[in-house]
Amino acid sequence: MSGQDSPIPMISTPCGALSGVAEVPGDKSISHRSLILGTMCVGETRITGLLEGEDVLDTAKAMRAFGAEVEKDEDGAWHVHGVGVGGFTEPDQVIDCGNSGTGVRLIMGAMATSPITACFTGDASLNSRPMARVTDPLALFGARAVGRSGGRLPMVIEGARAPVPVRYEVPVPSAQVKSAVLLAGLNAPGQTVVIEKEATRDHTERMLEGFGAEITVEEQDGKRVITLTGQPELQPQVIAVPRDPSSAAFPVCAALIVPGSDVLVPGIGLNPTRAGLFTTLREMGAELTYENEREEGGEPVADLRARYSPDMRGIEVPAERAASMIDEYPILSVVAANASGQTVMRGVKELRVKESDRIEAMARGLRANGITVEDGEDWWTVTGCGAGQVPGGAEVETFLDHRIAMSFLCLGMAAQSAVQLDDGAPVATSFPIFEPLMAGLGADIRRMT
Repeated sequence: MSGQDSPIPMISTPCGALSGVAEVPGDKSISHRSLILGTMCVGETRITGLLEGEDVLDTAKAMRAFGAEVEKDEDGAWHVHGVGVGGFTEPDQVIDCGNSGTGVRLIMGAMATSPITACFTGDASLNSRPMARVTDPLALFGARAVGRSGGRLPMVIEGARAPVPVRYEVPVPSAQVKSAVLLAGLNAPGQTVVIEKEATRDHTERMLEGFGAEITVEEQDGKRVITLTGQPELQPQVIAVPRDPSSAAFPVCAALIVPGSDVLVPGIGLNPTRAGLFTTLREMGAELTYENEREEGGEPVADLRARYSPDMRGIEVPAERAASMIDEYPILSVVAANASGQTVMRGVKELRVKESDRIEAMARGLRANGITVEDGEDWWTVTGCGAGQVPGGAEVETFLDHRIAMSFLCLGMAAQSAVQLDDGAPVATSFPIFEPLMAGLGADIRRMT
């Protein structure tokens, strides 16, 4: 259970204005990829700003199991001495990816074209999630997968002995599936082609190019076509991980709904494939501004200033925006509960297969706290109560999902009565400093053990 032997019940109490600087951790997506691509180089990759949440630390352990040297120095920088493309060694033990769907799917891709076998498992949440969406395209390279019914972990992956390049059209928008196929393509001869109907976060493409891979991205017939030439010699890099926009979402959204708040969140990555939430919040009338816009490590970055915004209104979020903010819909629904009118979210069926069924989890918790929610297979709507009018007062189940937990802790800060969680332990998987960071801004979050 996210590294915890027992649940950690929490309570978030209505608080005064939030103020100060919220220095959120490094980007989780880039942190995972830095460790994996560093392992696929020969030589040393140096990483600063790595997110040290449980998800990423589990990926670091996995890279050690596959033969890389991965260490943190006294100054906080991480060093990866890689084994090169195709250089993975067979692990001696089962690879435990904890709660991380990103970690396990990317690692499966990276090892799937090496002639080795590995067994993967995770916590109760991860072991309930579907893996066929990744193992099906990996089978095209020649890899074999044997898992539990429904394509679930624990699962054994037998890497391809003689991998072949593939041409694969991703059936649903998924950066994890796309990235797994591209990472597998690194050790296949010839060109591997991935086709997306809708653009998803493009960190893998950007980072592969930065590490020296031959990769092109083109628009063809309204689709995004990514072509990767296999078996390159990747070059070690010095990587400064930008701060995570998905983590920034929590202090930003809390500031928007807690009266009198003014919070600055510096150095946030604003990759266009990740910034959908901030665009949506501004459309709702949020007082959210970008300051000191710049580029770092090939990624657009800015400081975000969020101020209390009592006049926000519900909107219909375009379905085509879902891929750029899929992890942020839970906290968006909390903002929507504090806005006026109805917020409609469509094209979000991916939320059904995250760490939990996030639509169901949020709908249950919001309803328990006095908010009207309607939902379907790939849509949901939240009817806002208006600023300061959310009743609160309920205990909610987090379903071992870090984003559900943090979203309801933010709800409690602005509700009329405190909101309780059955278990806040999963927060550590992605945002290990969430509690002290929010307390430093003025939040009142307490553990009930």
